[in-house]
Amino acid sequence: MKKIYILDTNVLLHDPESLFAFEDNDIVLPVSVIEELDNQKTRSDEIGRHAREVSRQLDALRSLGPLSAGVNLPQGGTIRIELNCRNTFENFCDIDLNTNDNRILAMAYYLQQHAREPVILVTKDLNLRIKADVLGIKAEDFYSDKVDYHRLYSGVAELTVTDSELESFYRHGFLEFRQNGLLAHQFCILKTAANPSQSALARFCQGKLQKLSLNGPVYGLKALNKEQKFALELLLDDTVKIVTLVGKAGTGKTILALAAGLEKVFEESAGYNRLLITRPIVPLGNDLGYLPGDKEEKIRPWMQPIYDNLEFLCNEHIQANGCVDYLFNTGKIELEVLTYIRGRSIPRQFIICDESQNLSPHAVKTILTRVGRGSKIVFTGDPEQIDHPYLDASSNGLSYLVDRIKGEEISGHVTLIKGERSGIAELGARLL
Repeated sequence: MKKIYILDTNVLLHDPESLFAFEDNDIVLPVSVIEELDNQKTRSDEIGRHAREVSRQLDALRSLGPLSAGVNLPQGGTIRIELNCRNTFENFCDIDLNTNDNRILAMAYYLQQHAREPVILVTKDLNLRIKADVLGIKAEDFYSDKVDYHRLYSGVAELTVTDSELESFYRHGFLEFRQNGLLAHQFCILKTAANPSQSALARFCQGKLQKLSLNGPVYGLKALNKEQKFALELLLDDTVKIVTLVGKAGTGKTILALAAGLEKVFEESAGYNRLLITRPIVPLGNDLGYLPGDKEEKIRPWMQPIYDNLEFLCNEHIQANGCVDYLFNTGKIELEVLTYIRGRSIPRQFIICDESQNLSPHAVKTILTRVGRGSKIVFTGDPEQIDHPYLDASSNGLSYLVDRIKGEEISGHVTLIKGERSGIAELGARLL
């Protein structure tokens, strides 16, 4: 049955393409949503860009007819802007109509009373969904970019093989394996039924289970568990252009990516001209506000975790108490905030996008489309540590990316499990 979807402002700011995500159903935008978009359009961050993009799309649709009467969408539905006149909702359940959220709620209630089709309010605001439920209005989150985080692809599988197959794997360094279900660059733990304690680590590639090629430390860093070995295997393989690393705090996501990037840029002639490190600017707790200084000084507080890891790697690989300035003085490391990445083309660089769980799927798409020829990009993050107000473990860009690109020949993923930062960090991540 055809439905009427009323979209909240936060849905449009989360994904500007959500206007076209409801197939042949009807979309209604309360005029208060347009007002909220107008209030956000001057922002210089991702939210401001999305507000301007939605406004441009609505302006283009306006050429097809008056939006107040409704115009047809390419996929077969319609969209219209509804004027929620205050007189229509006088004494509406004793709710204050001076707030935009309550006016959107009142519009949904009004349409539900007068429309023939089912009316559904789509919002990412938990409290608005709760209030809608109290009023008997069906409310949903925006699901088109959600994945099942608890079933997210881990990049690792356990296989049971025969004794002869395991022996052949050790002898030849590979094992022909055409079993369905394994994806490109998926890692496998090979075990035998007779002796489960005997095992081998392999990567599935081109129809074969192949031995890992990693030997020795990477820029002074040694893998401390099998998942870290898998991660370094992907990070050092130039044929794998997109790597995603997911794991809780202290599992080594960022430092592994940095070690591989430094190894590729400074130690190998792999063709990477620079190591580009970027992170989203999403504060934990209250924002500090304006920061003085030039660009490098302004972004230093946000990039401090990167400096900490680089200092550790300098101490391990260059010399004790090695100065991290040595790396920056070479001009081969660039720190950038995602605010300034739009419009760039980034060829022949090793790119690390840290804390990418705070990115929306649309932002991840924007970053991927910046990657030029000869570049490799690594996304790291923990979907259970999200500071973005409208993202969760299932709707953030990192989880979305892992789910969408799994099995692609140029991509690989590993979920890191064991914390290696310290006993205190492991205890906190596990119990708190």
